[in-house]
Amino acid sequence: MVDARNCEQCGTAFEPLREHERFCSASCRVAWNSEWGAGGRRNGEVALSWSVAGMADAAQRLADAGPMDVPHAAVLVSEAVWWVTIVDATMIRYHREAYDRALAVLDGAGRETAEETFAGLRFVRNQMGYRIDPAHFIEPRPGPGGAGDVPVAAWTWKSVPAPARGQIPPRSRVWVASRHRAYQTQLAGRPVGEIIARAAAFLGRVHAAAEGAASTDAQPVTGSAGLQQQAVRSPGSLPDSVGKVMGG
Repeated sequence: MVDARNCEQCGTAFEPLREHERFCSASCRVAWNSEWGAGGRRNGEVALSWSVAGMADAAQRLADAGPMDVPHAAVLVSEAVWWVTIVDATMIRYHREAYDRALAVLDGAGRETAEETFAGLRFVRNQMGYRIDPAHFIEPRPGPGGAGDVPVAAWTWKSVPAPARGQIPPRSRVWVASRHRAYQTQLAGRPVGEIIARAAAFLGRVHAAAEGAASTDAQPVTGSAGLQQQAVRSPGSLPDSVGKVMGG
C-alpha cells in the first residue's frame, strides 16, 4: 500500500495514484491553481518555459556528443535525466490536464510505455550518485576502435539490481520497487539518447499545449518578463534529434 498524504488545498488525507500527486480531487487542484495564479502565475510560467528550454538544450547536448570516456559521458547523461525528471514533475503538478490529454492521445501500449519510461528515469535520478555510481547506469557501445568509440547517445542503459530493502525507508519502498521495475522494462538495454529524446519531446508537447490553453486568458506581458518570454525557444519546436514523440 502507498502511504496516504494530505491534500495541499483542503487538507483531506488521500491515497495518491501517482508519485507527485498533491491534491485529493480535480476541484482542489483547480482551486489551488487559481490561487497560485493570483499570486504570480506569469512569473511561474516564465520560469517553467526556461526549464523546458534547458531540458531541450541538455537533450541536444547529449544527442550531439561524440565518443568520450565514461566519467564525462555520465555527466552528460546525469544532466539530461535531471532536467527531464524535473520538468516532468512540474508538468504533472501544474498542468495535469494537459499532461493527461497528451497521454490520452497514445494507445494503451504507448501510454504504458510513456508512464513507465518516466518512472524509470525517476529511478535513475534518485539513485544516480546517491546509491549507484552514475557510470554504472550506462554501457559504452563497442565501435571499430573498441568500447566507447561511438557517440554517447548510442550507448545503452545497463540492467541494475534493485536497491536492498534495508537501504530504503519503509514508506518509500513501494515507489522505489515500482520505479526499478519500470527502469528494467523500458530503459535497460535501450539507447540512452533515444530514451531522453522521446521523453523531452513528449514534455515539450505537453508544455506547448498548456501554453496554448493559457494564452486565451493571458494578459499582455511587458517589461523584463515579456523579453524573457520572447527569448525562450518554443518548446513545440524542439531540435530534430529530440523530435521523436513518446510512444511513437
